[in-house]
Amino acid sequence: MEEPKKAKKKRGNALYIILLILLLAVFAVSAGLLIKYWVESLQSQQTYDDIKNVVGDYTRPAPNPGESRPAGDPTVETTSPYATVTDPKTGLQFEVLKQFAQLYEQNPDLVGWITVPGTKVDYPVVQRPESTDYYLYRDFYGKYDSHGCIYAREVCDVFRPSDNITMYGHRMQDMTMFAELTKLTDRDYVMENPYIYFDTLTEYHTYKVIYVLTTTASVGGNGFAYHQFVDAGSQADFDEFIRSCEQWKLFSTGDTAQFGDKLITLSTCEYTHENGRLVVVAKRVD
Repeated sequence: MEEPKKAKKKRGNALYIILLILLLAVFAVSAGLLIKYWVESLQSQQTYDDIKNVVGDYTRPAPNPGESRPAGDPTVETTSPYATVTDPKTGLQFEVLKQFAQLYEQNPDLVGWITVPGTKVDYPVVQRPESTDYYLYRDFYGKYDSHGCIYAREVCDVFRPSDNITMYGHRMQDMTMFAELTKLTDRDYVMENPYIYFDTLTEYHTYKVIYVLTTTASVGGNGFAYHQFVDAGSQADFDEFIRSCEQWKLFSTGDTAQFGDKLITLSTCEYTHENGRLVVVAKRVD
């Protein structure tokens, strides 16, 4: 028997209402997640704005390698640039650059500050050797934050330093953390903006980009395990790292690195490879 038209219409209306409710539910969930993300983004930005206020605007002693200020230049500090802090783990006192003293007291995992001129990369660098990826989803104060922190690989020695210090940062949609390293995929841009500043707690240092590359971080894959290079046991070890950079490079700047040079490697996500990574390698020049 054919279903009455009224019953058909009623059933059709019911299906329409159910479908509409489902679509509204999906929209509500998506909107909620989006709002949550941007609220978290604003909170994260506020955290780092507050941190920058603690550090203040400090003038690095040599903005470019080889530049020196003449005697009598009023911008040269005549008093000690250091302040004394106490290591909460050992109780021992040591000296750090003044601008980092208060921030170190707030978080003794602080090891330095990284700046990539022309980008939003201008952040404290933290490291917790005893806890792998501790800051992957934690802010500077240890609270959950999907933005995480810029942090140095646990086995690297920032202060000796290791031959290569790998630093990680997320590629966030709000263009914070290491997201703007994507600007460095443009060789012309890098040639005009070749320097990266990585100041430790005790020293100012300038690095110059030598390689920009992409690879995969897949476990057991055929990618470049750049993060595993920490200290070269020999010139051959160092040369092998450089050869791998050549193999995976988007480009090199024409500058070379030799056994004995000190490197930093900045790492973030990249989407042309499965589980891809965008990697910037720079050598210390000052």
